[in-house]
Amino acid sequence: MARLLQASTASLARAVGFARSLVVYYGQPWRIRALGRHYASMVEPGDLVFDIGAHVGNQTRCLARLGARVIAVEPQPAFAAWLRRLFRGDARVVVVESAVGAKVGVARLYQSARTPTVATLSTDWMASVRAAKSFAGVRWEAPLEVPVTTLDALIEQHGLPQFCKIDVEGFEAEILRGLSRPIALVSFEYVPAAISIACEAVGLLAALGPYRFNATIGERRRFHWPAWRERATIEDWLRQRRPDERSGDVYARLESSGTS
Repeated sequence: MARLLQASTASLARAVGFARSLVVYYGQPWRIRALGRHYASMVEPGDLVFDIGAHVGNQTRCLARLGARVIAVEPQPAFAAWLRRLFRGDARVVVVESAVGAKVGVARLYQSARTPTVATLSTDWMASVRAAKSFAGVRWEAPLEVPVTTLDALIEQHGLPQFCKIDVEGFEAEILRGLSRPIALVSFEYVPAAISIACEAVGLLAALGPYRFNATIGERRRFHWPAWRERATIEDWLRQRRPDERSGDVYARLESSGTS
């Protein structure tokens, strides 16, 4: 009886977490519109885009509606299944059920039933963010083994994307270690409580090509600076973030792919 109750409680928690993600990412139409305007300034019809950490597919759907071809990569089985249903019959979207890392193989994914947006492959990241107020209620479960691919392997199979969005809760630098050529435009999440990971990711991109950088804060789809900045500027700005500030995204653009 105790096991049955425990299993029922876990199933309910997963259902609640899934529903919460749907409400957060689909239940606020003004955010969806802002996301569309934001990406419309960077993505053109026919562009190939990688959505690494696609979750419930809100960003994949937005990009596909702009005419992009999207490779939606998601390691959580329930969310990958949702993506396959959501984009069933949509030739613009390919769903890949996998994590992404520095090398092809398998890895342990730590999921959180009630807060599935913070599923992660990084135990170091988990340790870093536990003390932050925004993560106070998060509980991670026993890990699940998932397949791991790399950006290089995805490029070999699907082509070089114009834009690669990365949202993977602390595994950003590991993903960029699996990339050997520059992508015109890359974005990745930064979390102030684990800001060293974002700085490391900036350095890895800078080693690949002449990138310039910008940032967005929270869910505001508006660039922090009117002009794109050098590596030193974004690194200094990231290090000034306080641990309990909102997370956001760093954008990296090759100088040759646009004007500053």
